[in-house]
Amino acid sequence: MKTKKIMLVAACAAMLVSCGNGGGRPTFGDNEYPVVEAGVSSATMQQKFPATIKGVQDVQISPKVGGFITRIYVKEGQNVGAGQVLFEIDNATYQAQVRQAQAAVNTAQTQVNTAELTFNNSKKLFDNKVIGDYEMQTAQNTYEQAKAGLAQAQAALANAKEALSFCFVKSPAAGVVGTLPFKVGALVSAANVLTTVSDNSTMEVYFSVNEKDALEMSKSEGGQNGALAALPSVKLQLADGSIYAHEGKVAKMSGVIDQATGTVQMIAVFPNPNKLLKSGGSGNIIIPHDNNEAIVIPQSCVMEVQNKKFIYTLNDSNRVQYTEITVNPQNDGYNYIVTGGLKVGDKYVTNGITKLSDQMEIVPITPERYQQKIDEQAKAMSAGDIVGAMKK
Repeated sequence: MKTKKIMLVAACAAMLVSCGNGGGRPTFGDNEYPVVEAGVSSATMQQKFPATIKGVQDVQISPKVGGFITRIYVKEGQNVGAGQVLFEIDNATYQAQVRQAQAAVNTAQTQVNTAELTFNNSKKLFDNKVIGDYEMQTAQNTYEQAKAGLAQAQAALANAKEALSFCFVKSPAAGVVGTLPFKVGALVSAANVLTTVSDNSTMEVYFSVNEKDALEMSKSEGGQNGALAALPSVKLQLADGSIYAHEGKVAKMSGVIDQATGTVQMIAVFPNPNKLLKSGGSGNIIIPHDNNEAIVIPQSCVMEVQNKKFIYTLNDSNRVQYTEITVNPQNDGYNYIVTGGLKVGDKYVTNGITKLSDQMEIVPITPERYQQKIDEQAKAMSAGDIVGAMKK
């Protein structure tokens, strides 16, 4: 029975404390309410913007020649280097073209060799005045023509080899292989995207701000470059609600306003050493804002009626006034930053607001004295008082 009594006293004491911190008010037998004077303080608020995550370089891989895929050298999610072979396309025809072009080069080289011998021999005969200018010029022209034919054959061979190399689809950059929609045996063409290689060592996170905010940033910092430099480091909230371990920096701002949405696109860059971020992912960019002249009040002293917020301020006659205020929509869940309706030096009631009415006269006391009276009343209550209070 003694244990139950102690628990009952503790419960009632907790109820009194709760009344002191919330909207209710314990019965003191007087008209005393805690009042404080609004002042300025430092506050850090956060703005969130929906964001899309992309690799610094997302390269779509398409073949330059059509044909059947004969081999796939990589797997989805595999890290690859620049120049690494990803796919092989049927190249029997292209190999035959290379062999044919090589044979043409060999033939042309033989013709050059023969023409060169004839030219050298004709030159000797010409020097000895055995043949005339016509025969000498003819030999020289034949030699030059043979060399031109060799150059043409070599160019055709280079083209054939290049066409053959297109059958081996390589990655133009280092990164991570995306999905592989085509399997071995599939017929593909230059219009098909075989995969995407994403350079995810560093990730770009795209988000948008409205035109007004973009203009304010640019004006306050003397231009776009100054605005970007002045922005603090930003955080990335991942899709599961967790905060990414590395901070990022806003590096780019679009010079064009999207007419459909009225927003300006911005890009924040984040390091990705552990490859946790994936291209195509989503999240929220969090930008902190420091305000050294903010009026901060506890949310517990604010009443909300039809999406409007009200507090009780105190005039010089110690009468409370039902006052509408405006607050910053971004808050920490405990306090509001007041943007209108309350100025520095104004007095407002912090507790017991549900017992107040407009123009009611009160006796202002400090919050410390208010809490002290709560503690004194809790100690002075008898068991009968507690039971009586709980029956009410």
